[in-house]
Amino acid sequence: MLFLSVGLVILYFVYQNQDTAYQESCAQRNIPADDCSLIGKVANDFASANYFWILLVLVAFTISNLSRAIRWNMLLRPLGYQPRLINAFLTVVLGYFANLGLPRLGEVVRAGTMARYEKIPLQKVVGTIVVDRTIDVISILLVTGLAILLEFDTMWQFIDENVSLSDRFGGGGTILLILGGLGLSSLLLFYILRKRIAKMAWFQKIAGILLGFWEGIKSIGQLERPWLFVLHSINIWLMYFLMTYLCFFAFLPTAHLSPLVGLVVFVFGGWGIVIPSPGGMGTYHFLVQTALGMYGISGEDGFSFANIAFFSIQLGCNVLIGLLALVLLPMINREKLISEEVVSS
Repeated sequence: MLFLSVGLVILYFVYQNQDTAYQESCAQRNIPADDCSLIGKVANDFASANYFWILLVLVAFTISNLSRAIRWNMLLRPLGYQPRLINAFLTVVLGYFANLGLPRLGEVVRAGTMARYEKIPLQKVVGTIVVDRTIDVISILLVTGLAILLEFDTMWQFIDENVSLSDRFGGGGTILLILGGLGLSSLLLFYILRKRIAKMAWFQKIAGILLGFWEGIKSIGQLERPWLFVLHSINIWLMYFLMTYLCFFAFLPTAHLSPLVGLVVFVFGGWGIVIPSPGGMGTYHFLVQTALGMYGISGEDGFSFANIAFFSIQLGCNVLIGLLALVLLPMINREKLISEEVVSS
């Protein structure tokens, strides 16, 4: 409930800021305030959206989770278990559904559900989820780096215009020199104090997390077909990207945007979801709207797109398929559970 409240508060402030800007825009165009409702605009944009593209987004969502389920089973098989693909798939989407109530609860639900229906020790399931999430962290960092590399000039220009960095520091070259100098100074200071820092609790905790990431990466090489694991990992994030890009075509003001813009908006939205609010509520809206603003999409259109994408994709896909998983999992595993009860009795 706390995280839901935080998400709603963030979404409210994003709405309030955009509503103020929308009212000012209407006043400049001599549009009466009664005819200038941001909520009304969002509702109209929802009604006029092309839901054929939203359906394709749902297909991409399903394919991504199918790849995730296959990838998860690949991590479980070396432990001596052969989980059913349908159980892995439904458990994954059930985890996403649980995340809407409480961020990161999905991992707990996912592990417990798989352990229950496939009779795998919980600690082993948790270990594979840690590896799974480790790959996700690496993936989002790589995708973010790719977006920055390809669109650095556009991002820098937007930051420069909105934060006035050039006026404060004398141009982009100066800023890069300052950042480079700070980076080198930090590395030098770390090297000098490395033995003292290594004894600190916070450093040991971070080192432990990084070591766990490394162990997870090494475990991939021990799989029977590591190349297939990598292919499914790529496909998961390709489908995630398509979920954003295909949604562009559902909304007329964004239908002309390129795949490169889709990549940037996807990255911004992805980080909005990572921030702990239910499904990225509020944070997703703010960052997607900001990313679209870099490419000339007005704030009100950006807000409408963020809502269409969020409620049709993040909530629509997760709630629809999550509820199906909640219903289907007990039905699919009914005979197994009944036979186990008979044996135990």
